[in-house]
Amino acid sequence: MKRKNFRATFAVGLLIITFAATTIAQSGATRPRRVLPNSAPPQPTPTPTQPARTSTTTRSASGDTTHAYTLLQQNQNEAAAREAKQIAALDPNNAEAWKIAGFAEFNLKQYKDAASDLQRALDLQRKAGAEDTNTVNALAEALTRSEQFERALPLLVTATTRAGAQPDATMLYLRGLAEFNTGKRADAERSFNAAIKADPKNTPALFYLGRIAYEQKNWDSAIAMFNRATTADARLADAWKFLTLAYINRGAAATDAKADADYLNAVRASEGLVRAKPTDVGALSLNGQALIYAKQYAQAVPVLERATANTNAQGPTFYLLGIAYSRTKNFPKAIAALERAAQKTPEDVSIYRELGYAYEVSKQYAKALAAYQKGSSLAPDDADLKQSVERVRPFAK
Repeated sequence: MKRKNFRATFAVGLLIITFAATTIAQSGATRPRRVLPNSAPPQPTPTPTQPARTSTTTRSASGDTTHAYTLLQQNQNEAAAREAKQIAALDPNNAEAWKIAGFAEFNLKQYKDAASDLQRALDLQRKAGAEDTNTVNALAEALTRSEQFERALPLLVTATTRAGAQPDATMLYLRGLAEFNTGKRADAERSFNAAIKADPKNTPALFYLGRIAYEQKNWDSAIAMFNRATTADARLADAWKFLTLAYINRGAAATDAKADADYLNAVRASEGLVRAKPTDVGALSLNGQALIYAKQYAQAVPVLERATANTNAQGPTFYLLGIAYSRTKNFPKAIAALERAAQKTPEDVSIYRELGYAYEVSKQYAKALAAYQKGSSLAPDDADLKQSVERVRPFAK
């Protein structure tokens, strides 16, 4: 039962790590084909920077904001917000009080409250014909932080197109992020490129350029951007995840020598992911998966054993462990892992294909037949599973 080299393609989701079966080449009709799972990382959260401090007039007709502003300068944000809100309650038209409250709330990471109060401040400033650049920028950032991208985008366009202003990498990145999250991918790509031009080490912009290239299946560009992002910030776990998957995807489409190099690079990238998230089940699973693609089955076993020891481990992780055990010919442990996988994800056809093979080579033909039949019932048009059923049926007494 010799195995040919396998190839697989990966589909990417945005919210959770998922696994789906893909076909793998096999030799002859005497053994079942192999399938490997998919993995997809979550979408990262926005990472804009803290806004500049307020510097406008600190007095109004009915409320003195001098002390509240001093508290803000001293990073006593709770006290500054409380005092500014008290002034604003007595004088709702005091733009400076709303502004100080908004800045203090932003510093406290109370982004929705900050956006609300900064919007009040900006509305009053505009009514008085005295719009303040700091307020516009801080409001745009607070809206982005609170994922109100539609509202943020016009302000970010204003912030990045002021006549005579120097390009600001952070605001350009935030504009790209708002465009990305409102479906304006081409505009987002231009904004992220502008952010990188202003700051070549703008890690979030590099990451999202990689994301856009990944969605376009432009593996070379995606790999280049994710490599730059992880070089700039080795803690960026999502960049390591996508870098791993980009290498796997490019390897799946390459010739043997190039594929082998990409799979080895996928291992390196997944190791970066594990360093960034050493106890994360998804990180360990993806590391194990990359090792399997690189045919480093023995090295994959302890990684996946660590992953499955976690109470949050799901069926696909046990499936990967079963593959690693099977490739190292430890069929008793492969069977145990695959049985756990089937318990956790009973509708996954690929598990029964692999489990049937492990039973078959262990000469447990009745169990092999049952596993193949289960897989065939889930995928009735799968010719390979039908052949597997007929192959073992005569031996299943």
